[in-house]
Amino acid sequence: MSRVCQLTGKRPIAGNNVSHAKNRTKRRFLPNLHTKKFYMPEVDKWVTLKISSKALRTIDKLGLYTYLKKLEKKGFDHGVKY
Repeated sequence: MSRVCQLTGKRPIAGNNVSHAKNRTKRRFLPNLHTKKFYMPEVDKWVTLKISSKALRTIDKLGLYTYLKKLEKKGFDHGVKY
């Protein structure tokens, strides 16, 4: 199961744990993902998405259909079939 946001494309990034003695060990920073089911009245369908918290806030602000259209206009392929 990949940890990638379906709308924003956010994915894990690599970094370091740094101890008090400045020892560095590799770690991963994971995106804050949620699996959420949305209803799209424009097409009368339910869509399940794995999205980041930032994408969820944007959907609350704009609406899912508007946000998907905005992403399509930018050329981002979100992979949502509606």
